[in-house]
Amino acid sequence: MELPGLAFVVWMLSCFCAPTDGYPNGKVREACTSMIPCHGSSPQPSPEHTITVNGTKFKPGDSIEVQLSGPDFEGFFIQARDAEHLDSPAVGSFMLADRRLSQLLTCGRTKNSAVSHTSKAKKKLIKVYWIAPGDAPKRVQFLATVVKKYKIWEKVLGPIVSQLNTASPTTPLHTTPGTISTSHIVSYLSKPFNVSGCGRTKFCIRNPSNCDPASASCFFLSFQQEKSSVFIEMSGPSEGYLSFALSYDQWMGDDDTYLCINEDHSVHVSTTYLIGRRYPILDSEHALEDVSWRIANGVLQCSFRRRVRLPDYKGRFNLDASYYIFLADGEASEGGLIYKHSRQPLVTNGIYNVMGLPQDIGGSRSPILIKAHGALMFVAWITTVSIGVIVARFFKPVWSHSFLFGKEMWFQVHRILMLTTVTLTSISFLLPFIYRGGWSRQAGFHPYLGCTVMALTIFQPLMAGFRPSRHAPRRQLFNWFHWSTGTTARILAVVTMFLGMDLPALDLPDPWDTYTMIGFVGWHVGTEVLLEIHSYCLVRKVEVIEDDRVQILQSLTSAEAEGRLFKQIVLTIYVCGNIVFLIAFLAAINQI
Repeated sequence: MELPGLAFVVWMLSCFCAPTDGYPNGKVREACTSMIPCHGSSPQPSPEHTITVNGTKFKPGDSIEVQLSGPDFEGFFIQARDAEHLDSPAVGSFMLADRRLSQLLTCGRTKNSAVSHTSKAKKKLIKVYWIAPGDAPKRVQFLATVVKKYKIWEKVLGPIVSQLNTASPTTPLHTTPGTISTSHIVSYLSKPFNVSGCGRTKFCIRNPSNCDPASASCFFLSFQQEKSSVFIEMSGPSEGYLSFALSYDQWMGDDDTYLCINEDHSVHVSTTYLIGRRYPILDSEHALEDVSWRIANGVLQCSFRRRVRLPDYKGRFNLDASYYIFLADGEASEGGLIYKHSRQPLVTNGIYNVMGLPQDIGGSRSPILIKAHGALMFVAWITTVSIGVIVARFFKPVWSHSFLFGKEMWFQVHRILMLTTVTLTSISFLLPFIYRGGWSRQAGFHPYLGCTVMALTIFQPLMAGFRPSRHAPRRQLFNWFHWSTGTTARILAVVTMFLGMDLPALDLPDPWDTYTMIGFVGWHVGTEVLLEIHSYCLVRKVEVIEDDRVQILQSLTSAEAEGRLFKQIVLTIYVCGNIVFLIAFLAAINQI
């Protein structure tokens, strides 16, 4: 095959200029540019494997079947690139035919723009589907790297496919006779949905708020009334399925549901009536008209029209009433079998009539009670507890001569902060039970640890109420019990928050949430270590000759003044840092 000279040279030279690590599990994103394994050898001069396709022409949104075949091989890496510029980024996205043998990778900014192996198991044939993007170049060529054994690998130049109304390549394709067909999957939508009528002529739901349906991170649902029917559009990043449901409450079950399922490189649109949390049984007849779909750049789109009232179809709600609206996504198998969504569905904050006043709204993937639960726990265990512990541990000598409401200031500040913690934790503890109506079996260890933390939180002030006097024989024993109970509660609270941040009902951005929580733990531990070192140095500083009473008093007075100022500065900085962490977590909760 004749290739543009410069592009071909650049592509082949990359074999020797940019090696990357080889991975038996196929996670080879580092090879996105070079497509080269770092196996310490050069590619074989005569490839034994071939790439074939089932079509030579395409238009945006079309699906082309791509097959990589040949003698037994262990690993592979497939991309599509601009045939005129083989050193350019990957073009379009792929869908899998067999998830056991292949997996999708994201190269550059295009999701699912490459395919690789899942293991070192021997294989002879790999089949995938390439989805033409809206901005595809005129000619696209398929490329592959095939690893037969660790140090035996080859570069495979595949066929070139062209956009409609573009002249075909004058040179023959690298395929075997009879493997090419001009048939391909027909798609009815030629471009992404738009938001031009949202809030004016159609009712729209977007997540994130005000996002563009053309982007690869936007979930979009719209309803537009057309006489006695409603035209519905739905799109979002999904390799499996998208669905929305009309519900009388904010719980799944007894809902009128509509699904767009990615089934064998085409989209099947169907309806179902959800009964409780059972697996949905798709309706054999759905009374939907003008069904259209499109898959491009990892975004699944479908649209259809249905009449406002469908009295002859059981489970179909009237569209001129008000409902909560759910929007969910998840994985689907080759045969169209759908799996439970891995994260909380988007749910509107109130009931809406989609045929009423046009609106442009968002939604939340976390219920308000769960958001409040997380927010109160963060306030309690990031601010009030942490500051209260620092005050009790290091500010007794600093505030021992200052009084508040008749008691030493350090003690009153400590007590107020800890009682605030008990109050916030108790309120927050009840919210998930109110939301769930009982115990949740879907939250793993989080509720069990939460109950343990709650018990320790209640036990701590009760124990403090029976505190012995300062010089009582049991005072030392009380101090150890009080410290160990509080420390255990704090450690378990942090572990519980780590687990809770990734639950579907409060799925904070990952890995941001983990790193931020680690940062807070490091911030608190670092502050305690700094103050411990300072206290140790302060004690050493006032160690003078025992009988020099004047020198002792002078040293103590000077050291106490210096220590008081240092601790107050550290406490001020620490409180400000805690507030920054708290604001970050509360802002993240507000965004979901």
